[in-house]
Amino acid sequence: MPTSQPEASGPSEERCTPDDLLHARTGTEVSPEDIVLASGKDINARNLEWAKRKIEAEGPSALEKLLP
Repeated sequence: MPTSQPEASGPSEERCTPDDLLHARTGTEVSPEDIVLASGKDINARNLEWAKRKIEAEGPSALEKLLP
């Protein structure tokens, strides 16, 4: 008995998430804790310093760059 593939199984433009829904910013400030958590690292002094430097260098978009 042949099996048919449902149409929804393949990639479709209709199934893609619109770009405006992919952004994480909510209009609030990005904190070093946000950056550390988004990078998958543990919150500790060393990682918080790294995150502070990253925010200083890249601004709030630093968070967007870490998220898929």
